[in-house]
Amino acid sequence: MNSKPVEILQIASLTPQGNRQLAEEYKVLRLWEQNDPETILRQHGARFSALVTAARKKVDTSLLSFLPGLQLVATRGVGYEHIDIGAARRNNILVSNTPGVVTECVADLAFGALIAVARELIKADGFVRNACWPQQPYPLTTSIFGKKLGIVGLGRIGAAIARRATGFSMAIRYHNRSARTDLPWRYEPSLADLAEWADFLVVATPGGAETDKLISASILTALGPNSYLVNVARGSVVDESALIKALQQGTIGGAALDVFEKEPLVPKQLVELDNVVLLPHIAGSTRETFRAMEDLVLENLRSFFHTGRLVTPVE
Repeated sequence: MNSKPVEILQIASLTPQGNRQLAEEYKVLRLWEQNDPETILRQHGARFSALVTAARKKVDTSLLSFLPGLQLVATRGVGYEHIDIGAARRNNILVSNTPGVVTECVADLAFGALIAVARELIKADGFVRNACWPQQPYPLTTSIFGKKLGIVGLGRIGAAIARRATGFSMAIRYHNRSARTDLPWRYEPSLADLAEWADFLVVATPGGAETDKLISASILTALGPNSYLVNVARGSVVDESALIKALQQGTIGGAALDVFEKEPLVPKQLVELDNVVLLPHIAGSTRETFRAMEDLVLENLRSFFHTGRLVTPVE
């Protein structure tokens, strides 16, 4: 018999090291390894005190109905749109996420994606690989140094992107729910005005109902044909159909996207365009970041079961 006192339901795999460390400290049932998960939940769901998950593995009312003794949902990742927070609260279940640790690597990728779309790095790579260079020089691209950067969402990640932009002598403005007096950059209360001003518009705001399709057709029109959109937030924040139309018609100069409305499915229309850089939601996906996130998942579990409090609660 396993003598570990706490039983945990794990519905999403972590890294091999994360899985191993979780199993060393707790009695864990890995749901994805079960032949008949629903039967397992019906028979044993009441045993679990905590649930460990990750992005895109939904924790909804249907799942929670099998877990009457659940006290905590701990997710690896900053976002928690995959968790029904309302249902968790109604059932007195606490939720923790792993904010902060992804900030720098997401900002790195955001700025890398900005450079890639402006300087056409992906197309230029293909130009060399396809032996086009001996026939002609590569066309001129867009400079970044000294340009205007608009940031949608000046939280931890937005601020980290802004700090990187200062190294390129970029003018920086941002749009937020409210101005931040602790940071030096100019607040723009109108998103449309920010888009009209910016050469590059980077989206780093949280997902959810409040920001659904925030980057609309009118915002893309305001951005204009010589400017670029970069999205490292959530696919839901950008009206994907409007973006496809804007890219096809040259309403904006280009886009770099790490997230999509129905990922991992990416619309064929986007794949066929050469003025967009497409990435498979990897902004936070580094070995170092995943290790730090999984350490924080474990810290939340330990803290909760020893003190009843969380290190990083979702409020």
